[in-house]
Parts: sequence; structure tokens; C-alpha cells
Amino acid sequence: MLTVRLGKTGFEVNQTGFGALPIQRISFEEAGRILNRALDAGVNFIDTARVYTDSEEKIGRALASRRSEYILATKTRPLDRAGVTESIDTSLEMLRTEYVDILQVHNPQKLPVPGDGTGCYEGLLDAKKAGKTRCIGLTAHSYEVAIEGARSGLYDTVQFPFSMISSGPDLNVPAVCKENNVGFIAMKAVAGGLIRNIPAAFAFMRRFDNVLPIWGVQRMEELEEFIALDKNPPVWDAAMEQAAAEEFSALGSSFCRGCGYCLPCPAAIDIPVVARIMLFLGRAPVVGLTSPEGKAKIARAYECIECGNCTPRCPYGLNTQALVKSNADGFFAFVKEKGL
Repeated sequence: MLTVRLGKTGFEVNQTGFGALPIQRISFEEAGRILNRALDAGVNFIDTARVYTDSEEKIGRALASRRSEYILATKTRPLDRAGVTESIDTSLEMLRTEYVDILQVHNPQKLPVPGDGTGCYEGLLDAKKAGKTRCIGLTAHSYEVAIEGARSGLYDTVQFPFSMISSGPDLNVPAVCKENNVGFIAMKAVAGGLIRNIPAAFAFMRRFDNVLPIWGVQRMEELEEFIALDKNPPVWDAAMEQAAAEEFSALGSSFCRGCGYCLPCPAAIDIPVVARIMLFLGRAPVVGLTSPEGKAKIARAYECIECGNCTPRCPYGLNTQALVKSNADGFFAFVKEKGL
């Protein structure tokens, strides 16, 4: 298995990372099976977050006895000193560990720096001085925040959306991190589950010697595919490049990545699902999407109260309110046409 060095952290980890957001959707028992299988196969970097409901608790229950075998990263959403302290203390309790290897501030709209008046960075330093974390990291969906963080000298790692359908300035982020000896962690490696050509997505990542992709896993067969690709990495070639171009063209330039930062919705609309429903119809089995339960979930889009909360939260600048309604219209037109 190939390894990657996370910049000035000095951590050498397997270049196939484990993204633990999806395990919040499965049972404790299944999460335990998958996590232990990952460690047995040599996958030794796990990324989670305080806001991923019970993800931390599942990791703690499954892997507490194996803590020395993996590098653990979590995230704190609060942007004030007391909130950061409370968040990391809860994380450590859930994870059943005395420390995490990387504590990342979770998608701030403005880069936390010492003396900015929020106390956020001071809270991160408190955690490090107390031995609750070994390193301080940043996660960002904003290119500007990611670049500022990489160049600031304040952060050991930067986590940013990066995949074979990335384009424009986003493609420069790994290089800027490398220049500043900052570890680069790639989230959304399969664009929130919408990239279908996993070998091509994997091959793209292996072009970069300083990129650590975290692959979201919620089924054993997904993990096994990543393990197999890790053992026999596909080569990025002209065919792979063409596949990436086709994926990007099929998705379009403006599509929901399913990050969930638009939630919660006061009308209980599952915005990431509804906003991507037309893409799912073309890329995933229809079974389940057109069940009575599936239709009821999509129909909630018409109960939107137009509060305006979701759109400003979208890190990609999408009009989520309009996207939800247009996808719901398209979905029910599809259902009617197909007689489903």
C-alpha cells in the first residue's frame, strides 16, 4: 500500500483514507465490521466530525482497543473558545480516546486566526496544549479560505473538496499546500456519491503524491472495492481523462454535492436528497426512490416555507431553494411519464 505524508504533521498514512460520515446511516454492528476490516487491510486514517451524529460513537465503540493502529481526525463546528473546548471534550468521550491526531475547525466562512475576537483559534490551541489533539487542521469548501489557511502557518492540514471533476483554481490547492508543507486531505472524492467511475476517481488521486483522499464508506462492498484498488492501482491515462470529462459533462457545472450544510430545514425537507434526485434517477437504481416513502420524501419540497435559510449556507453558491423545487418537479414528471 502506498503512503502519503501529511505535511508538517509528519504522519505517514495509507493513501486510501476512510471517510466516516456515511457510517452514521448504518447500525453499530455493521459499522464495527467495516471499521475493523479497514484497519485489518491497512487503511489507517479515519476522518469524522462531531456533527456526524453517532459516527464518533461508532468509531469509539469499534476501535477503542486498537487506537494505536490509526491516525484519527475529527472536526469542531463551534467558532468560539468555550464551544471548541466543549466540542473536543464530547468528541473524546464518544471516540473513547484521550486524544485525536488532528482537530479540524469545520468549514468556517472566515479563517479563524489568533486575536480575531472569536476565540476559536485560541480554543484550538487550548486543545493542543492540553494534549487533546496533536495537530490543528482546517476544512473548507471555499477556495479562498483554503488557500489562506494553507499559507497562514497556523494550520497543519487543509481539507478541501477535490476530485477528478474539479476544475479551475480548485486544482491548485494541493500544490499550494505542498509548497507550505501543509497536509492536504481531499473530501468529496466521488462528488458526494455521484461519480460512477470509481477506478478513474481513484487513478486521478494517485497522480498527486501529497493528496490523501478520504473515501466515504457505508457498505462492505464499497470498502472492498477501495481495498482492491489500493492493492492494484489503476493508471490515469487518456481513457480515464475522457471518463472524467464525461462525468463532468453529465453532472453539469452546478450540482448539489450533498454536503448537508443547508440543513436543518424548518419544513423537514431533506434538501441534499431532493436537490440531487434527478441525478440519482440517471445514476442510481430507481428502486426506493419511487416507493411511497420515496415519493413522500420528495413531495415535502412543496412544503417549503421560503424562509431563505438554506441558500446562504451553500458553500458552492447554489440556489438550493430553487434547486429543490425544480428537482421535485422533474421527479414527479418522470414518475408520471414512466407510470411509476
